[in-house]
Amino acid sequence: MDERKSVKFKKDEFAIKEYVKQILGKGKISKIRIEYTPVGEKVIVSSNKPGLIIGKRGEKIEELTNLLKNNFKLENPRIEIEEITKPEFDAQTVADEIALGLEKLGPLKFKVIAYKNLQRIMNAGALGAEIVLGGKLPSSRAKTWRFSQGYLKKIGDSAKVVDRAKAVAQTRPGTVGVKVSILSPDAVLKDKLVLNKDTIERLKMNSTEVENMKIEKKKSRRKKE
Repeated sequence: MDERKSVKFKKDEFAIKEYVKQILGKGKISKIRIEYTPVGEKVIVSSNKPGLIIGKRGEKIEELTNLLKNNFKLENPRIEIEEITKPEFDAQTVADEIALGLEKLGPLKFKVIAYKNLQRIMNAGALGAEIVLGGKLPSSRAKTWRFSQGYLKKIGDSAKVVDRAKAVAQTRPGTVGVKVSILSPDAVLKDKLVLNKDTIERLKMNSTEVENMKIEKKKSRRKKE
């Protein structure tokens, strides 16, 4: 019973998140978190366009709160908006913008859209970024296109700090999948090496010690011969 309850709980939570995304629309929200408090359920929506979500005098928030109460039987849902200050480093925001661009301008402009967004991410100071588009681009056969720049970790513990997201664009030729990966400059890399003056001096000392050991070994070999 406990496993069934936990599975049902996760399914209900996923349904709430998808419902909120559908109501608010593509390109307006990034992530949705649900926190359960003694007072009620807190739905935290991350967005780089909080004004479009709140509406005039909070009308859209009130409407969404009532919909959650009626459709999901939540006792006391409270919606909070968390503003994204750096949308260039948010993978979901970028993925949605690319998907909207493909739907608006058409799949023939996919290279322009991808390179424009990639350059915007890197100009903002990202360590690395990757955009992968899959679908009928531009021919009738499905194909995968990859656009990348900078440093991007894909395996190991450092890969966990990479922000990844997916989006879907519905174009006339067919569905186009969008994958975005961004390594923010604020990400903490455990395997990152910082070369300061002390480190360089130690490396020089180690290299000289190794060279001296090699010279001594050669001398000892010559003496033996």
